[in-house]
Amino acid sequence: MITLIPGETPLATLHKIYRNNAPARLTPKARPAVKKAAGIVATTAAGEDAVYGINTGFGKLASKKIAPEDTTRLQRNLILSHCCGVGEPLPDDKVRLMMTLKLLSLGRGASGVRWRVISQIEDMLARDVIPVIPSQGSVGASGDLAPLAHMAATMIGEGEACFQGARMSSAEALEKAEITPIVLGPKEGLGLINGTQFSTACALAGLFDALRMAEASLVTASLSTDAIMGSTAPLVGDIHQLRGHPGQIDVARMMRDVMQGSEIRESHRDGDDRVQDPYCIRCQPQVVGAALDVLRTASRTLEIEANAVTDNPLVVAGGRIVSGGNFHAEYVGFAADQIALAVAEIGAIAQRRVALMVDPALSHDLPPFLTPNPGVNSGLMIAEVTTAALMSENKHLANPCVTDSTPTSANQEDHVSMAAHGAMRLGRMNDNLSVILGVELLCAAQGIEARAPLKTSHALQDTIDMLRAEVPSLNEDRYLAPDIEAAGALVRAGEVARIAGVDFKP
Repeated sequence: MITLIPGETPLATLHKIYRNNAPARLTPKARPAVKKAAGIVATTAAGEDAVYGINTGFGKLASKKIAPEDTTRLQRNLILSHCCGVGEPLPDDKVRLMMTLKLLSLGRGASGVRWRVISQIEDMLARDVIPVIPSQGSVGASGDLAPLAHMAATMIGEGEACFQGARMSSAEALEKAEITPIVLGPKEGLGLINGTQFSTACALAGLFDALRMAEASLVTASLSTDAIMGSTAPLVGDIHQLRGHPGQIDVARMMRDVMQGSEIRESHRDGDDRVQDPYCIRCQPQVVGAALDVLRTASRTLEIEANAVTDNPLVVAGGRIVSGGNFHAEYVGFAADQIALAVAEIGAIAQRRVALMVDPALSHDLPPFLTPNPGVNSGLMIAEVTTAALMSENKHLANPCVTDSTPTSANQEDHVSMAAHGAMRLGRMNDNLSVILGVELLCAAQGIEARAPLKTSHALQDTIDMLRAEVPSLNEDRYLAPDIEAAGALVRAGEVARIAGVDFKP
């Protein structure tokens, strides 16, 4: 069980929760602040003054005063009316992460909910009750209303959930898990659905997967460099120190490390009449290093957001209840767009290396399309075409989402972030990139084997051996779709980077 400290939880902890589906609870030290804010909200709800979100309607209906005896029904109706999500369900690992982020936000003691609300989420995580969250319907302000409403619906016994992997009604899931549906008090429904946790969870998942893709790309780029007998001179540390960008320096250093000891490289230091390699070989540190620095910038933004209070109104110093706009997910939208650009560029340069290796005019004497018997065999010809298709798709998906605002809710919410689908698209983009890198892995391994008896480095040979345990060498044409899927799965699982010893910490 992971203990969360609101306001101080690092990305490494959230990464562990995402990868391992680890349950989490708030530190008990958060309880006093939560209890104090909840008391202030309860007192306000019983009073005569109208305070938005506590004893009023919502959005354009904020001028409607709600009687104290109706506040419980108000919160329940809010949840049910906002369950308007559509589309495929969000994967369970992202739902768990979203629920964890909601714990962190409520645990700051500014949302005014009771500890009972927090313990309901904790118990659901611990007992594997995972709400079914439709993936479409949020515009990223006034928070991720629809998806978070589906989460809150499960808490009150409405909607659908999965219990131990089986989908059923939320009421049945809670009953099987021996969890009592919660009756929401003043502001608690609003505190649950008003926030950026859906967008932030999807952006974090996209970030974690993009870092894994970046790691794998250093290994596949190193394999490709050996396959085409490329030069390691562009990796010399002095070049990158003179420019000074941390990502570029890190990429060059890691590539030097994984290529250390390659016989292939040593074989053509002298007598090679090629002066320079194409940019896709020579500029991997500059391109993926830039992408890495962009991902690190997004990391800092998302770590702050993960620990932020993003509902409305908030209980602030002095017991005041103040209405603001922390629910607006513009920060998350910008971060998601940055991640998308990085993912697209990592794939763009990798695809060019695939094209280089299958082209006998550019591959330095590798067989056409990397088949030993070209003509009767087409080899990896169409695998390269697949990477071109996925690269192009990712370029289209990388177009910014955060600039595409549209007014909603009778023009009350007249500027929105579109962070939700900006973050959601990252899953598809990373899947596409994993296939591009998987095909590069297949091509580079085939190319290095064509250089026998010369050997690559130990780290790269270990990577090829891992691949060959799943996918045999391509000596004759065969049904290739399973090979591509297997190679992409190794990339997605982090095995390519792990075997070679490449690791970018979240």
